[in-house]
Amino acid sequence: MRIRRGAGEPSPASAGAVPKTPQPTAEPVYVAAQPAPEPVAAPPPATAPAPVAKPAANTEEVTSPMVGTFYLRSRPESPSFIEKGDVVETGQTLCIVEAMKLMNEIQAEKKCKVVDILVDDGESVEYGQPLVIIEPL
Repeated sequence: MRIRRGAGEPSPASAGAVPKTPQPTAEPVYVAAQPAPEPVAAPPPATAPAPVAKPAANTEEVTSPMVGTFYLRSRPESPSFIEKGDVVETGQTLCIVEAMKLMNEIQAEKKCKVVDILVDDGESVEYGQPLVIIEPL
């Protein structure tokens, strides 16, 4: 006995199959060589960083012990801890460096005179950045 597919039976190709479409083949594309673009000079920097003045021989720098925000006062309405020319006692607060909502007081290690304040109130500071220049007394 032989079984033949008749005209009434669907063939596997036509039984719900989607006809195949020919796929494009990738052929190499040849592009003519073009001259290299003209080099463009880099624009000069907008602002040159201000040179940091070296402290005098008898002065010392108070540096930031951490990354944070520098504050000269405990509250916006409070007076500054120090001002240029102030004489500061040992243990007196010079400034605050806030890091992760913790207020870290930076205190004077010895009696000294404030020669210069290098950072503005509310400015971000980096580890080791000079904050204040003092002259030991």
